[in-house]
Amino acid sequence: MEELNVKIINKSKNDLPQYETPLSAGLDLRADVDVPIVLTPMQRKLIPTGLYIELPEGYEAQIRPRSGLAYKKGLTVLNSPGTIDADYRGEIGVVLVNLSKQVVTLEPNERIAQMVIAKHERVKWNQTEEITETERGAGGFGSTGTK
Repeated sequence: MEELNVKIINKSKNDLPQYETPLSAGLDLRADVDVPIVLTPMQRKLIPTGLYIELPEGYEAQIRPRSGLAYKKGLTVLNSPGTIDADYRGEIGVVLVNLSKQVVTLEPNERIAQMVIAKHERVKWNQTEEITETERGAGGFGSTGTK
């Protein structure tokens, strides 16, 4: 598998993000905090990671929830997926929200999200008065059935 070189500054107390298995798509991000963080039900907080990256042009970093954290604790990434553009140079922060009915505590260095690096395209608009018809047409939410 081809690897992409990405510059990273790590000001956290954690190791660099890593893939947990050989076929993982996402790199785990960890909380860069000294004390536990408490999130009450429906509360959201910006969690620092201490990481700064320089992506090549044509790439983005997507910040996604960790399924285990969502299932076990009810925590998810609020703006999922969060997008880090190639020209952003600030610290990567993760906006977590507690969707459970319980108070949840995040420990220092806990894995809080995953980051997927992805290629993307830019569009050039071709403004027109009509677009090609399809069988689906303008059918929206639920229009393709439930089975």
